[in-house]
Amino acid sequence: MGRIVVFGAGSRGDIEPCIRLGRGLSESGFDVLLAAPENFGGLAKGSNLAFHPIRGDVQAIMASETGRRFMERGNLNPLASIRSMRALVGPVALDMAEDVLDACRDADLLISLAVFGTLAKSISELAHVRLVHIEPTPMLPTSAFPAPGWPVQRNLGGFLNRLSGQAMLWIIWQWYGPSVNHFRQRHGLRPLGGGDFHRILRSNTLLGAYSAKVVPRPVDWPDNVSITGYWHSADDATGWQPTRELVSFLEAGSPPVYVGFGSMAGRNPEQLAATAIQALDLSGQRGVLMTGWGGMKAETLPKNVIMLDSAPHSWLFPRMAAVVHHGGAGTTAEGLRAGIPSVIVPFTLDQPFWGRRVQSLGVGPGPIPAAKIDTWVLASMIERAVTDTDMRARAAALGEAIRSEDGIGQAVRRIQEEVG
Repeated sequence: MGRIVVFGAGSRGDIEPCIRLGRGLSESGFDVLLAAPENFGGLAKGSNLAFHPIRGDVQAIMASETGRRFMERGNLNPLASIRSMRALVGPVALDMAEDVLDACRDADLLISLAVFGTLAKSISELAHVRLVHIEPTPMLPTSAFPAPGWPVQRNLGGFLNRLSGQAMLWIIWQWYGPSVNHFRQRHGLRPLGGGDFHRILRSNTLLGAYSAKVVPRPVDWPDNVSITGYWHSADDATGWQPTRELVSFLEAGSPPVYVGFGSMAGRNPEQLAATAIQALDLSGQRGVLMTGWGGMKAETLPKNVIMLDSAPHSWLFPRMAAVVHHGGAGTTAEGLRAGIPSVIVPFTLDQPFWGRRVQSLGVGPGPIPAAKIDTWVLASMIERAVTDTDMRARAAALGEAIRSEDGIGQAVRRIQEEVG
């Protein structure tokens, strides 16, 4: 079979779907090369994927002071995100593009996160390879719901919902547009405009790495879009062993509540940790506090809370009573798959979308923005998630349905059709 390059950049939540798909393709006989920032080389090696490091550690960039300020501001002003994202990602985008182009020299197909659609299209043109986009969060405009990332996450009506999607594509294009066109000019390609982003997403195979039970397929999406189901793998926790301390903690009482915000701890992670610990105490719950690379830590812990640096969500979440998190696409997927209620405290980008989606499914309380969260509010949300029997039953049923899906298998079959 042909050689496939899978290109991803961002946080671990962005890269893991790329790795899972790459592993599925490799097991189906494809020669797969993962092109991702150098700090993800260990994850690629653990999945037996060939790895091509690219410059531009987006994870480190978002952990910078500028990145933390951006995450704290949330989605209040999408236009303001343009300047921030250009400052954060612009300096590395050209290097990233050149490195991915180098990875594609002998490829037959390029698979890219859809958010980098214009960059990936430019690379595919230069390398003369076909292009497939993948998305952990819906990106195409639709009348069915407002765009993820739009400040207002209630139904605006068909026209305004679709308009918000078009506006968000324009904003995302503004993040990367100058760098994309600089790259294209360097290689003799015509410049692109904002409208090209929408056209590119509609004219190439686009795989939605989420469940239609969570995001039903809008009737106004084009035929190139396939919703495959979530991309989970039984191998995600292979080789990982919990510490004796964690096993003892889990066995010592009722299932605890997970609290973790990944990279989204903002500029005061100690205060966020203190709020979470106090909320667990007020709600009478035991807790697992995940520090994440956002640095959420506490100097002292009560006996009912244990702190972890990391653990596979696929192993940990099914052992929890509920999960409290920022609403990233990957963490939300793992919480839904585990069949337990989710308490979402969104910071920015697509996180409010997933928070509202969880609420609409009845498997978690309504999201409260991180900027408005306090101890009493969080404690109330945790208590409801743990004690609401109807919510817990709906979460369990949805989890069972999601676990029955074969998202990776569906995606691999669609790509096999693409390659022919």
